[in-house]
Amino acid sequence: MAVTWEPEVEEIRRRQELAEQMGGPEEVERQRRRGKLTVRERIALLADPGTFRQFGAFKGRAEYDENGDLKSFTPAGQVDGMCLVNGRKVVIMAGDFTVRGGSSDGHHGGLGQELSAAERALAWHLPYVRLLDAAGGSVRSFETLGRTYLPDANSWVHTEVKLLNTVPVASVVLGAAAGIGALHTSLAHWNVMVEDISQVFPGGPPVVKAALGLDITKEELGGPEIHVRKSGVVDNLAVDEGDAIDQCKRFLSFLPASVYELPDRSEPSDDPERRAPELIDFIPRDPRWVFKANRLIELVVDEGSFFEIAPHYGKARVTGLARVDGHPVGVMANNPMHQGGATDVAAGSKALRLLQLCDTFHLPLVDFADEPGLMVGPEAERSGIERVGARLICATIDSRMPWITFAVRRLYGVGGQAHHRASGMFRRYAWPSANWGSMHIAGGASAAYRREIEAADDPDARRAEIEHRLQQFASPFRTAEATGQDIIDPRDTRPLLVEFVRDAQRILATQVGPPPVPYRP
Repeated sequence: MAVTWEPEVEEIRRRQELAEQMGGPEEVERQRRRGKLTVRERIALLADPGTFRQFGAFKGRAEYDENGDLKSFTPAGQVDGMCLVNGRKVVIMAGDFTVRGGSSDGHHGGLGQELSAAERALAWHLPYVRLLDAAGGSVRSFETLGRTYLPDANSWVHTEVKLLNTVPVASVVLGAAAGIGALHTSLAHWNVMVEDISQVFPGGPPVVKAALGLDITKEELGGPEIHVRKSGVVDNLAVDEGDAIDQCKRFLSFLPASVYELPDRSEPSDDPERRAPELIDFIPRDPRWVFKANRLIELVVDEGSFFEIAPHYGKARVTGLARVDGHPVGVMANNPMHQGGATDVAAGSKALRLLQLCDTFHLPLVDFADEPGLMVGPEAERSGIERVGARLICATIDSRMPWITFAVRRLYGVGGQAHHRASGMFRRYAWPSANWGSMHIAGGASAAYRREIEAADDPDARRAEIEHRLQQFASPFRTAEATGQDIIDPRDTRPLLVEFVRDAQRILATQVGPPPVPYRP
């Protein structure tokens, strides 16, 4: 007698179809009324066509009749799987708000549990992408469990931390990221949220109301105005969900699959010997005039390759990723159009994260320095500028990736010190427009010669005379005579950078593996 397993295979198909219905037609419609895509639509935007393979699709809540036959099935509020993104395999964890608001609803693991998405990304050395849209934990889970539970450092938390030192992690906030979702937002190397539909907070408005008696909207509490522009918790902002996912794809394109590989080189599309004529007069002679840091970067890296990170936060420093002769690099530049380019706490934090990212994933760092120093003033002191300066110096010294600095204008004090490393593969070139020292001559003269200036018959004239005398020592060529500092034609910047990045590949090949200093968000 022939034996067939067709009934069981049909049961597989039926359960798959039920899982793909998500929370059901009514909940899907509610999701659309909120102006949001469904979890399946989001995955389709991220994955190369036909490559998504879900795992754990049968996890959820089922009801059976008296004969043991399936009556209904509600899937878990999370869709996990693997897919190709631009031809490279990644692991996806995606919240499904149509199923109990994406809440775990009491699923806290247990005996016989299959590997989670995070555990698979760690074990397989694959990039990890979170598509976040979940209301967080719910007291409803207590009814399901029949008890409460002690918060603890579950094994999955350890996995999430290990991921940061092993594979690229990106968090795309496409709705609410509450409770554990707020933590997931920041346990990443890069994140993005969407205008009008994304919020991040450990506890939402009802929790705030209960704890503080404060009436507040979700947007006011944790929308883009808060986290993209003020707190810096979220790096980038997208106009819609498609834009957010496209940004995520672009971010991942600069990084290797894991720390055990080098980043992929793309086919170069720009002349490595290109000498942009605009650079010869790019820096104004008048120190009161500014220039566009983004334009400087674009003139030197491969055309069209610059991807800026956190453009709305810490604006005194521009940071991002780019390509040079097809090789991925990290890029940072002081932005004189904001606070004169002085490093405040926000700008210093951005620079620190970029250093960590480059060191973790074997990217050369390209630095365009116009550093007037650490930010001064009462506000800077209240924000703890000294501590962020110390952290930045520590990160600089601890780093090992090849690093090249182009001193294009100012390089002063402790802030200037953070643009130089005394070990490893480091190179510094100066433009003839550069000047440097322990501090600016104008402010420094007033401090160092205070008594002499105050005692003069004409203090202003005496100050100007002293500053003029000191300016004679400010020529970069005098420094070059004593130290051997190379001063270059600004138009030679790209050819010299291309040469450095090509040479850096040999050094990077020796650094494959986990970073010696753990990555911290």
